[in-house]
Amino acid sequence: MEILAQQLINGLVLGSVYALVALGYTMVYGILELINFAHGEITMMGAMVSLAVIGALVGAGVDLPGLAIVGIGLLAAIPACMALGFCIERIAYRPLRQAPRLAPLITAIAVSIILQNTAMLIWGRRYISFPPILPVGRHEVLGATISDVQLAILLASTLIMAGLVLLVRHTRLGCAMRATAHSPQIAGLMGVKVNVIISLTFIIGSALAAIAGVMVSAYYGLAHYYMGFLLGLKAFSAAVLGGIGNLAGAMLGGLLLGVIESLGAGYIGDLTNGFLGSHYQDVFAFFVLILVLVLRPSGLLGERVVERA
Repeated sequence: MEILAQQLINGLVLGSVYALVALGYTMVYGILELINFAHGEITMMGAMVSLAVIGALVGAGVDLPGLAIVGIGLLAAIPACMALGFCIERIAYRPLRQAPRLAPLITAIAVSIILQNTAMLIWGRRYISFPPILPVGRHEVLGATISDVQLAILLASTLIMAGLVLLVRHTRLGCAMRATAHSPQIAGLMGVKVNVIISLTFIIGSALAAIAGVMVSAYYGLAHYYMGFLLGLKAFSAAVLGGIGNLAGAMLGGLLLGVIESLGAGYIGDLTNGFLGSHYQDVFAFFVLILVLVLRPSGLLGERVVERA
């Protein structure tokens, strides 16, 4: 039971990060039916910018608590990623809205590669370590251990996801976003500024990606110019698993993917004496993804859509 509790905690922490990134994918797809494959690199940029600011503050010997320094790094990363998301939508995607679907997809991959190489030119190929400035307290839960960082990630992710749901369902902006997702043409006729709503969707998704990037770098203690590729791929898989275009589906898919990875690495790794351990955790997650999509192609919470002739 202690092992089960520990793996569940680890999986929920990891899954909450996947869910935050997956929300960016599902919001953009819900409005434009576009897969923004550069979203993982926006997460990476958030981690790198925040670590650059945190490292500069620590190096300068600023007399502030560790949480305050991380907060300053986060406040620098969020607007940077929001501006990046806006520029990507305005320059790379908006001119291709009426183009065949393959064109925006190729453009998204190109933007992803550009961001990776830009980060490599700025910060280099080396791993950047997260300074040891955060609290290192640990708490016992059902025989398992949860650190202060894990607890902060869980609480922050829960609050952010709840806030996003309230924004989309109970505000004028959310109403405009839902109207645009249903029919941009009709929404435009009703006075909704479709281009503004689409840009705001990218900006909100990029802000979530920045927060997720800081969480990942704090959790693993490092960041790298290539970290967004696999993280983005897993988050996209989480969105598809839950039902892409569905906010609740993205959250559920992210949490499930994290728990599956953790349980697979823990239990199957023990059963095989480490032969199928943490190095194969990606295999477990993607195997379950394939299984779910074979049985339910629309995802767990996705709606089956019938195209009319």
